[in-house]
Amino acid sequence: MKLAFFDEFKLGVVKGDTIHDVSAVVKDIPHAGPGDLMNSLIGGFDLYRSKLEAAATGSGAKLGSVRIRAPLPKPGNIVCMAVNYMEDGTLAKPAPINAFHKAPSAIIGPGDTMVLPDVPAIIFEGEAEMAVVIGKRASAVSAADAMRHVFGYINFIDGSARGLPPPGNVFFQMKSRDTFAPIGPYLVTKEEIEDPQKLPIKLWVNGDLKQSFNTDDMAHNIARCIEWVTSIHTLEPGDILATGTNHRGLSSFMDGDVVELETQGLGRLRFNIRDELKRTWSRETRLDRQKRNEEGPTHQLTGKHAKTA
Repeated sequence: MKLAFFDEFKLGVVKGDTIHDVSAVVKDIPHAGPGDLMNSLIGGFDLYRSKLEAAATGSGAKLGSVRIRAPLPKPGNIVCMAVNYMEDGTLAKPAPINAFHKAPSAIIGPGDTMVLPDVPAIIFEGEAEMAVVIGKRASAVSAADAMRHVFGYINFIDGSARGLPPPGNVFFQMKSRDTFAPIGPYLVTKEEIEDPQKLPIKLWVNGDLKQSFNTDDMAHNIARCIEWVTSIHTLEPGDILATGTNHRGLSSFMDGDVVELETQGLGRLRFNIRDELKRTWSRETRLDRQKRNEEGPTHQLTGKHAKTA
């Protein structure tokens, strides 16, 4: 099942190119807003699945006629795995398993805008990722049992403002800025995805393919990630666990860009970039630079905070 919010955060089930309003089915779920509604629905989904399926009939509305919103507006946790790909097999060994938190207020949805702040970042990037959505409370679960705690999957962008001073004080100010976590367009339940460890992921910037990799290149698979994260803290229904990216295709995000992310089976997420300062960077990827024996991202070319030396 593909779940989505649309227009003024009405709950919908997506079938093909139509969306069916199923808001009446969940009107009995206590909630203060759409985020609470979705999290509660996920936690009690077995009670509502058949009702949602029955309600998702008839003509529905064409997807092009409605505004699709972020499917998880208020996750309790966003946990992002760090350096969790083998970079097309070019790494000699997996990096030690690691992760960081991203603020739930960073969430935006399809058609929304990632806003680049007035800070002296070396570059602004967005990492294409497939994210896992937790379906039932998970605390100290084993890898063998981990996938039973998965509700479904979403497209996820991990926005970054890289290179901010001071050195060593990076992840919070780099990752948790407002609008730095685009997700969507849908939340796809796990039974629709045959093997989440064999999914192609692609990211385009203004129609140019920048990232193209497969989830089979993960250094630590989904089950291991859940095991490790829940050995540290509990994950609740509606929480997001982003599984990392292949960094070789990362490139700059700039004012006016249109970014699209598609993971097989999860739909295509499209969002915009705005930078009031109109700063510019090269369009080269990290792989382009590696081929010239240059490491890391390209530096800023023009605008405020560009280095003159």
